[in-house]
Amino acid sequence: MSPVAIVTGASSGIGSATARRLATEGFHVLAAARRTDRLASLVAEIVAAGGAATAVACDVTSDESVAALARAAQSAPGPVTLLVNNAGGARGLDPVESGAIDDWQWMYDVNVLGTLRVTQALLPALESSGAGTIVVVSSTAGFTVYEGGGGYTAAKHAQTAIAGTLRLELCGRPIRVIEIDPGMVRTDEFSLVRFGGDADRAEAVYAGVAEPLVAEDVADCIAWCATRPQHVNVDRLVVRPLAQAAQHKVHRAG
Repeated sequence: MSPVAIVTGASSGIGSATARRLATEGFHVLAAARRTDRLASLVAEIVAAGGAATAVACDVTSDESVAALARAAQSAPGPVTLLVNNAGGARGLDPVESGAIDDWQWMYDVNVLGTLRVTQALLPALESSGAGTIVVVSSTAGFTVYEGGGGYTAAKHAQTAIAGTLRLELCGRPIRVIEIDPGMVRTDEFSLVRFGGDADRAEAVYAGVAEPLVAEDVADCIAWCATRPQHVNVDRLVVRPLAQAAQHKVHRAG
């Protein structure tokens, strides 16, 4: 039986890249997301390349939907050894004094409570495998704040707190907890979602940066951490493009 990896937010960006990469590492991937049409295309691509994957419709903000994901895991063709909590995102770049409560609520629901729901639901399967790994895809925003990013950094700080607390609480049980903190990553949707579909504002984020990270770079980091020997726990991996020394220090050509 192949080990099973569950990847949330698998319909685009880092999630889909991670699903593809883990399939090449020998995992049967349960690709979970809301957009089932994209999941179907992803699974077909993985299978055509010789991998194994199953699409599972899942909204991480819904208790019922996450419970259905857990049931799908019980029917998976092997032990569930890896959970990648990737679903998340940002909305808005407004100061705290004028930030939209709805945006903050959405970011907290997806990034924080989504990670909590999915982790709680899959912990029994991960533990019963005897060699479980939980990956939390947070962000450099999980330990550094910046102007206009109050809502997103608050959510990512909370997500980072979940990972650290969980590692302490699971000490002595056969489950690793790994946090991946990417800096600037250029994907098709992250900045578009943040700016409500404004393509010009989204493009400006990467202006002059010749080589920001791409989704495959982060997927490579996730796969490397997850495939270390089980006694090796990479607590936190921070990954940025060479052009980004810090949140506020980015080299831009011209």
